[in-house]
Amino acid sequence: MTIERLDRSRYELEVEDTFVADRLDASLWIPHYLPQWASRERTRARFDVGGGQLRLRIDADQAPWSPEWNEGIRVSNLQTGVFSGPVGSRIGQHHFRPDLVVREAQEPRSLYTPRYGLIELTARATADPACLVALWLIGFEDDPRRSGEICVMEVFGRDVDTKLARVGMGVHPFGDPSMNDDFERVPVAVDALEPHTYSVEWTPDRVGFYVDDVLLKVTHESPAYPMQVMLNIYELSREPGAARTAGGGAYPKLFTIERFAGYRPVSGPGARPPAWVRSGG
Repeated sequence: MTIERLDRSRYELEVEDTFVADRLDASLWIPHYLPQWASRERTRARFDVGGGQLRLRIDADQAPWSPEWNEGIRVSNLQTGVFSGPVGSRIGQHHFRPDLVVREAQEPRSLYTPRYGLIELTARATADPACLVALWLIGFEDDPRRSGEICVMEVFGRDVDTKLARVGMGVHPFGDPSMNDDFERVPVAVDALEPHTYSVEWTPDRVGFYVDDVLLKVTHESPAYPMQVMLNIYELSREPGAARTAGGGAYPKLFTIERFAGYRPVSGPGARPPAWVRSGG
């Protein structure tokens, strides 16, 4: 069986965060999770950063981000864009249920919203069975049809041991009528508690999914519009009255990230415009 490996020579680095500084890069990251469906305060991420690591946390005293729409789920999330309509409208990003209503309006912000390229993350997952860690892209959704998702990686703690992890990868259409669902959990012979690099190569005609530069999945369902990055840890369950532990794991729940990078194509769709175009010549 031929192993296809990731070729970065077709790309140039556009953004990179290695988390060396002791503060979050506000030019890249918005530390809230879909705040239009709740509020900026309720969806504020908990994290530590510096020394070459970002540690997204779920703490014992952390409240659910949106009991109205998502029951008891807790999340710490960074995202690279945000958009919504006015309070009371249904205009907003990532309609994970049909009856969502905007509770706090958001000024549009587009910090990093590529169309095609290479996105990658070097990170350690968690084996906590109550948790899910993920990197995914969603349409900016200024047009509700631009709502597809590319899931670079998602790993449930219950699917991790020292020799094998099931890594979710693929695409979901949500409200994009041009896409079909193509998602699977791929068994990967790695210890996901150690650092591994999860990558997606997104072109007009295909999306390729890699772990440690080895191609594991290809889909030809490729969104054709700008997308933003979503990076998060969820706590999906908690025993009633739990204080210091839940799902067999101690607090804080942690998703440890060592590097995030985004590359644009050197040529073709998604490439940097020629200098004479950028300057208006």
